[in-house]
Amino acid sequence: MKELKKDIVIVGGGPIGIACALECKKRNWDYVIIEKGALTNSIFNYPRNMTFFSSSEKLEIDEIPFISNKSKPNRDEALEYYRRVTTSNNLNINLFETVTDIKKEAGQFKTTSDKAVYFSDQVIICTGFYDIPKLLNVPGEDLDKVTHYYKEAHNYTLQDVIVVGASNSAVDAALEIWRKGGRVTMVVRGEGIGERVKYWVRPDIINRIKEGSIKAYFNSEIKAIKEESVEIHTPEGDIEIDNDYVVALTGYLPNFSLLEKSGITISDDQKYIPTYDPETMESNIEGLYLAGVICGGMETHKWFIENSRIHAKLIAEAIEKKQNVKA
Repeated sequence: MKELKKDIVIVGGGPIGIACALECKKRNWDYVIIEKGALTNSIFNYPRNMTFFSSSEKLEIDEIPFISNKSKPNRDEALEYYRRVTTSNNLNINLFETVTDIKKEAGQFKTTSDKAVYFSDQVIICTGFYDIPKLLNVPGEDLDKVTHYYKEAHNYTLQDVIVVGASNSAVDAALEIWRKGGRVTMVVRGEGIGERVKYWVRPDIINRIKEGSIKAYFNSEIKAIKEESVEIHTPEGDIEIDNDYVVALTGYLPNFSLLEKSGITISDDQKYIPTYDPETMESNIEGLYLAGVICGGMETHKWFIENSRIHAKLIAEAIEKKQNVKA
């Protein structure tokens, strides 16, 4: 396996990883981004017709203008924007390469991937949270009819579809599948549609439920998934309904195992928040920094592109300050 020396290794090629690379380039640091999937892999895996909650200017990085057709861009516009930023700035990024281990040895980091070993003075982890779905942990979840990701509605036309969850992704999926001719039933653990659902979408789903176009079971959970039906536990008792597909959009988890293997301490409560200095984004391991959604642990709604863009600049300034002290 080849060995490479870099000043900084950035793990994660999403918007925040790109922002970190831009800060490195400004300072002429020798860096590399390592991304296990496609460029901005999480956005690539979003539903094809998804519209962002944030406006385009709040998704901009390094003050590079993001022009969209409407005030709130869609998935394709975001992919085009971050692709253009990456290619026009000739950023050094290795795609479809998975980091398996990060260790600090003799004051230097050794980052191991499935393709190479990198030695560096600093490492920045900005891996997001979209890769590990929160499972229902019920019988039948491994059936082919069950998915934890939603792409488009066409294949659900004229089908009995259960959408699990009441977040933005679940609501978007339920409405789109219904509008494309699917028979939609929502199963929601809470008592209503989530308060953080996009303000222009929330009334739509509530009205569709009220008029009976979309059936919803609140304070309910799936008990078991079968080939042609699903068992649901409701406040009125257990029921079994016909079903062709289950779209379980109950959220996703960060890759805690990589953090733990690297030596980063994580809170022992249910939030699993990693240790870092909010002024420098440096973890409890000197020279190992965190950026983006990963900083929120299980609170994946806390950090997003709009409010974590600044992490890249904080990290670069912190590294620069250390270098000046040593000089």
